[in-house]
Order: sequence, then C-alpha cells, then structure tokens
Amino acid sequence: MVKTRFAPSPTGVLHIGSVRTALFCWLYARNKSGCFVLRVEDTDEERSTQENVDAILDGLDWLGLQPDEGPFYQSDRLERYSEVIDQWLAEGHAYHCYCSKEELAALRAEQKQKGEKTRYDGRCRSRTSPRESVDPVVRFRNPTSGEVIVEDRVRGRVVFRNEELDDLIIARSDGMPTYNFTVIVDDSDMEITHVIRGDDHLNNTPRQMNMLSALGVAPPAYAHLPMILGQDGAKLSKRHGAVDVREYREEGYLPEALLNYLVRLGWSYGDQEVFSVDEMIELFDI
Repeated sequence: MVKTRFAPSPTGVLHIGSVRTALFCWLYARNKSGCFVLRVEDTDEERSTQENVDAILDGLDWLGLQPDEGPFYQSDRLERYSEVIDQWLAEGHAYHCYCSKEELAALRAEQKQKGEKTRYDGRCRSRTSPRESVDPVVRFRNPTSGEVIVEDRVRGRVVFRNEELDDLIIARSDGMPTYNFTVIVDDSDMEITHVIRGDDHLNNTPRQMNMLSALGVAPPAYAHLPMILGQDGAKLSKRHGAVDVREYREEGYLPEALLNYLVRLGWSYGDQEVFSVDEMIELFDI
C-alpha cells in the first residue's frame, strides 16, 4: 500500500509552500487508494509551540487535507530514538564525538583557508576513551567510499559520493535527537513508501538513505518538488507575503480555490486550469 507523510515542524504556522507539499502528498495517497500520515516534528523544544501546532491542524482541516493516520508527535517517540542510538553505538554505526565548538570552528577555518569543503573530518571515529567534563554528541558513521544514487521521481537520477558526506550529528550533547535521524526512524517505523517534499531537502536524502541502510530497511521512493519562489527568485518567505494559510480564510478565499491554485504549481493536466478536488484525486500523479 502506498503511504505518504506530511511532516511539518511547529516552529511556525502553516504557509503556502508547506500546503503545496501537504496537498501533493494527500493527492498521491488518495489517487493510489493509499494512506496519508500526519507527523508533527516537534523536537526543537525552544521554538516549537502548541499555538503553532494548533495553527497547522486548523489550516489542514480547513483545506480538507485530513490524515488517515496521526497526528503523531516526535516528542512522544524520544524513547524509540534513544533505543536506535544505543543499538547503533553497540553495532558501530554511530560513535561519540567529544570535539568542542572551538575545535570545530578551527577545523572549518583551516578548511576554508585551504579552499576545501567544510566538513567534519571524523577525528573521533576511532576514539575509545571519553574526554573528562565533556558531554559528547553522537555522530552517524557514514560510509567513506562508494556512491548513493537517488532515483528521484521529479529530478531523475542524482548521484552523491560518500566521501563528500560527513558524519552527521544524530543526538546532541543533551541527548536530544536531530532532524535527519528522527526522520528516518519515523519513516521506517511508519512504513512510509513515498516521500514527497521540497527540493531543499535533496541534499539530506543520501545521508538519510545511508542511515536507513544501517537500520536494515529499503528507502522509500523520493520526489523532490521545486520550491515556490517569490518574484525576486528567492525562496518564498514572510517578506513575500507567505503568511498563515488561515489568513486566506479570513479574507474570504474558498479552500477549493486555494488548492486549485497550488496544485498547478508543479503539476498540470493538459491545458485544464480548473479542477474539482475529485478531479485532482483522479488525475494526479508524480
């Protein structure tokens, strides 16, 4: 069964770019008689708020993009993430890194001076003893050779060399898991088959595929959508009017009109310009 997911972070309200992603995920699941999952990625404790969670849920409800499963909250799954990290540390897929911010800043400065790509150099990979009075982060032991091939449903084949990918931090020094790690644990556990998202996430994909391999699971199909841009060619933001989607409701826009506008930003069906929601479901594909 096809299973898609929309995974907003409640560090802000629901805006147009996120709604387009949610719509494409919802339509693809509906077209394939599949399942649409809503997952709230709320591990950023400092910036995530209940007010933003409520805004996201209210906006999706107004648009009629109700999930088949969820909402699931990452903050409820911290024990599961710790379980995987402990497993990876035991299996050698991850390791403790005791480098200080000053050491890492010096490393970046040295690499810039030499004209090299700034990246972590793996200096703690073989470390066997802790450093006193230092709370370590946990890094994923990324493969150092070979390639990761992303067969993207939108971009086509994209090839990444593992030697260009550094060892991502998967748990901070306070134990809180990081985005790229929680995403792959959730996608695996929730049996997500298709990940449809903005192409600003494309560079995360090879890292996530390597981590999925460490979990022993096959990656989902990926489709990275072109970003919605402002008139100046920059990513759509508040200065372009990327406001809370509920403001369109307050201004009298119909949800069907907003969905019709957004579905045509990256998808088309011949010369047809106006679609009912039922027509979108029947005709949509990636």
